[in-house]
Amino acid sequence: MDSDKIDKLRAGVRDVPDFPKKGIMFKDITPILQDATLFRQSIDLFLEHCRDKKIDKIVGIDARGFLFGSTVAYELGVGFVPIRKRGKLPYKTETAKYSLEYGEAEMEMHIDALNAGERIVLVDDLLATGGTSASAAALIKKVGGELLEAQFLIELEFLHGRERLAPIPVVSFLKF
Repeated sequence: MDSDKIDKLRAGVRDVPDFPKKGIMFKDITPILQDATLFRQSIDLFLEHCRDKKIDKIVGIDARGFLFGSTVAYELGVGFVPIRKRGKLPYKTETAKYSLEYGEAEMEMHIDALNAGERIVLVDDLLATGGTSASAAALIKKVGGELLEAQFLIELEFLHGRERLAPIPVVSFLKF
């Protein structure tokens, strides 16, 4: 994607200071979601990095990862698997704890969400400290998936989140 489109996407990210708590600069993607052109361009970024891979399923992290991940899965004609906050999935699950830059939580995935050896791409809106994504990667492995790559619309590079995902390849499109 050309640099002009990347610049427009970057401009579509709104900074919200002190959310969800004082000292956090939240990167709000709702202006991108509200603009049909920007939303399409953001999805196209993910698709460009997925088309040549033999992917069986896309896994998305609650909740904004669902927006991008399910759309990418639909466009690729593959399945979509949600990783949700603890207590939100109705069937038997595997659970992983993770820490955020502003607290701790747990997430889970259905135990039968992936078949052994399925090729997976993890999709989310933001890579910050990497705790959430590393836990998602652990869940994917725990239920038998082969994680090919983790993709993010935004990466907060100063938090070094990709280090927690090593050796998994990480792709991010907008770096802050």
